[in-house]
Amino acid sequence: MSPEDVETLFARLSAGNPAPTTELDYANPFELLVAVVLSAQSTDIGVNRATKGLFAAASTPEMMVALGEDEIRNHIRTIGLFNTKAKNVLALSAALIANHKGEVPHDRAALEALPGVGRKTANVILNEIFGDETCAVDTHIFRVANRTGLAPGATPRAVEDGLMAVIPAAYRRHAHHWLLLHGRYVCLARKPECWRCIVFEVCAYLPKTRLSS
Repeated sequence: MSPEDVETLFARLSAGNPAPTTELDYANPFELLVAVVLSAQSTDIGVNRATKGLFAAASTPEMMVALGEDEIRNHIRTIGLFNTKAKNVLALSAALIANHKGEVPHDRAALEALPGVGRKTANVILNEIFGDETCAVDTHIFRVANRTGLAPGATPRAVEDGLMAVIPAAYRRHAHHWLLLHGRYVCLARKPECWRCIVFEVCAYLPKTRLSS
């Protein structure tokens, strides 16, 4: 994709949604961290249903540790991998208390050292909470980057590095959300809805689905 086409793509995505944000429900950085950890292989809708009760019972690391693994598990048992996720939520809460005074750190290495937190989760927190120019490559962004020709890559890290190299500076703050939402609602996995895509002209995908039927 040429630099001119990249500019057009992000200008249009930006115009359609100037201030995008995560669709996960949260009231503080700790809640978002937990929600993102829980979102692995789960939908945001499913996570929001589970965390409504969980966060009502425990909205801080201290409260989460006091709640305990069994109760955490009971709150999140409707989402995938809930046993492992309950262990990780408890462990990361304890680690925040022990190593960061109960606060979510503004540091990639510190975030990735927390149980259940990888590069993608760290990128979400750095971007959403701290405003860093990061791009968390999930399945939607991986698909959009490859399908459109924006930043082809064989791995999430390759796509992330490619995106950060081509995204114009003016759009880096919100690029993650624009691409994710575009993949979630328009550039669908099984059949992209090209007939209503606002970046149709600059997309390299062939064959484009030109009709809704």
